[in-house]
Amino acid sequence: MALEEFKGVFVFAQQVDNVLDGVAFELLGKGKELANDLNTEVTAVLLGAGVGSLADQLAEYGADRVIVVDDPELKEYRTEPYAHALASVLNEYKPEIVLVGATAIGRDLGPTVSARLKTGLTADCTVLEIGDFPLNVAPGQTQLHNQLLMTRPAFGGNTIATIACPDHRPQMATVRPGVMQKIAPIAGAKANVVEFNPGFTPDNRYVEILNVVKAVKNTANIMDAKILVSGGRGVGSKENFKLLEDLAEVLGGTVSCSRAVVENGWQPVDLQVGQTGKTVRPQIYFAIGISGAIQHVAGMEESDLIVAINKDEDAPIFDVADYGLVGDLNKIVPALTAALKAELGK
Repeated sequence: MALEEFKGVFVFAQQVDNVLDGVAFELLGKGKELANDLNTEVTAVLLGAGVGSLADQLAEYGADRVIVVDDPELKEYRTEPYAHALASVLNEYKPEIVLVGATAIGRDLGPTVSARLKTGLTADCTVLEIGDFPLNVAPGQTQLHNQLLMTRPAFGGNTIATIACPDHRPQMATVRPGVMQKIAPIAGAKANVVEFNPGFTPDNRYVEILNVVKAVKNTANIMDAKILVSGGRGVGSKENFKLLEDLAEVLGGTVSCSRAVVENGWQPVDLQVGQTGKTVRPQIYFAIGISGAIQHVAGMEESDLIVAINKDEDAPIFDVADYGLVGDLNKIVPALTAALKAELGK
């Protein structure tokens, strides 16, 4: 494989029903950083039917170029036509790096495409940077430069692994929504659009969609919340979450929770923060009755301000908290809610 033939950073711009997923903008922000380090450009790959009008949005969030594959076969997501389209684009343009959102679609599409390209893929990355590999050179080893270093939790979050793909291209990674930050939009940006037709020849691997049923959810999107009041096993019961709901209401915030809470059936999975839940970046994050296991911290440690309330003064959550209160949450939370009500005049 002639590695020098591969240039540029490509981002899969996921859309559903002609609405771009927020992770596409986040990946463009990170892609722009990586492209600047490599003195190259970032390209968004947009697949779908009737999606050409979305290209300018991608330009506003940093795409130097948008490759559009517009075909009726791509109206709804199906593994085979999407994998064929994306793999065809990557084979044609030979990017050095490919980023895919670790959504339900991306977790299916990314590995399928990487297998077709005979390259590696690192899943659920939390840090992406350009650097040297191996990090520590053994005798007789050659250190390679300008490699994509992909960092992700491993062994259930108990350790952190930095992975590279030095011998194959493209270097591929999936990134969970909420981990990377999008840039401030560039007002009035217009996309440099390239239309690409990979040719579709449906066969028995093409799934036929008979009906699409959309579920209506009434839970808040915690990834968009500016203030999160999050509860863990220490809250004690589903009924006790009323204390957190009262605090969230006073602050204009949203309730979220840890994995243990979901497993106990106290809150729905849509509200779960952590490695197996959602990654959040609120302005204020209240961690109430949460011990602070690394799996949970991985999903909220980038919050601007973290306030922890726990009766165990040695709880790991205090290591990442900006402010900590040691004591009984059943006394502290109602008192805090009452004080805020008085202060805010509610």
